[in-house]
Amino acid sequence: MNVHHLFADTGDGPVRYALSGAGGGFARTLLAQTRHLARLHPVALCDVDVAPLREVCRELGYAEDELAVCPDAAAVTEATRAGRIALVADAGLLGAAEWDILVEATGSPAHGYAMAREALLSGRHVAMVSKEVDSVAGLHLAELAQERGLVYTTADGDQPANLIGLVTWAETLGLEIVAIGKSTEYDLVLDPEAGTVTQLDTTVPAPGLAGLLQLGEDIRATLEARAEAVAALPTGATADYCEMAVVANATGFRPDTEALHYPVARVAELADVYAPREDGGVLHRPGAVDVFTALRLPGEASFAGGVFVVVRTHDPETWRTLAAKGHVVSRDGRHAAVYLPYHLMGVETPLSLLSAVLHHRPSGGTDPRGVAVLAGRAERDLPAGSPLTTVGHHHDVTGVRAVLLGDEDAPPDVAPLYLAGNARLRRDVAQGALLTLDDIEDYDTGLRAAWEAGRAARPAEPRPAARLSERRS
Repeated sequence: MNVHHLFADTGDGPVRYALSGAGGGFARTLLAQTRHLARLHPVALCDVDVAPLREVCRELGYAEDELAVCPDAAAVTEATRAGRIALVADAGLLGAAEWDILVEATGSPAHGYAMAREALLSGRHVAMVSKEVDSVAGLHLAELAQERGLVYTTADGDQPANLIGLVTWAETLGLEIVAIGKSTEYDLVLDPEAGTVTQLDTTVPAPGLAGLLQLGEDIRATLEARAEAVAALPTGATADYCEMAVVANATGFRPDTEALHYPVARVAELADVYAPREDGGVLHRPGAVDVFTALRLPGEASFAGGVFVVVRTHDPETWRTLAAKGHVVSRDGRHAAVYLPYHLMGVETPLSLLSAVLHHRPSGGTDPRGVAVLAGRAERDLPAGSPLTTVGHHHDVTGVRAVLLGDEDAPPDVAPLYLAGNARLRRDVAQGALLTLDDIEDYDTGLRAAWEAGRAARPAEPRPAARLSERRS
């Protein structure tokens, strides 16, 4: 499809955005790309550290006289009316400027929710980058937007929106989807000669992995052996579970297991790995959302945190033709994988902003439903009074392991992980127990209200597997 056609005949007025969490990595990529788009204008940028934010803007080529550090609402109004970009530390000042859409990128559930809610209540669209906010309050924010004729959307360039886009592309073509997912943030790079495997900047011995580069006759046995070979490396980032919670609620696909499968797989194996168990794969049932860890050799292209769908092949001859052209088809010819091996972060987000403002159309899910819950299990016995601190690049919650529950497996009183994050335990929680709403205190009450309102307004629909089985011939 020619993307130029999408925004033809929409006038030549600017699309103006405000950006929260403007000092972060995702925000930088958006601000950098904005420099190349005459129609897209950053109006107000918010970050707790304004001085470094100002330096980032200057590094990206924004002129000094384009930038204005604003301590109050009057300064914001004056600066933005003069065509300057307002830099603020207080999110409450964003509303003093005129803009069309908020890009929320703080990663803070409570603060991000409050900013998104305020934007919608003031008649402005929201592009949600903070998956942590979306996993708790996304359903409520989507309902709020719909009530007001506004757009609430995930942002192109990050895995949730990219995967939602790939899924809807496949559905529009009538492809029968068996599984959807993404790869972990970092590949496993095997050096067969050294007998080591590297993930980002960590290298560990893996002497048996070179002999496992090809799937054996028993696919699951090969995957188990690979997992054992790389057991010294961490598996299962909290951010992965969070992103797949957003995708599940946007698409209706559910986790096949609460821990996700995380197979160590090569890209060419995806159609074999994500087949039903009766066909040798890992799936207990179709309609699954999952994450894999990409295994490759030095010099081979990375999957780059990309996304995939696995579909059934109904006409063998069609897919034999496609396999001959290099497409990924399973060994038995029953399944095929289609994938996008990239996510470009804020470089691609302008498409979401233009779509929301010019067409009033989200680039993410159009009717999200509560089909999955990002929850947490205690990694050890946790005594009453323990703080549940959110830490690190992946926003882990101390003492808690992230899990992704399908709605049918989620107790009514389960606590969403990022409501529990930065709360405190009201009572003892045993190792392995799910955190419940009654277990926690000192949480953000507005965020809890959003969680409960969203689940009530947008309950789950039947599993995709049931819908798919009705179509089979």
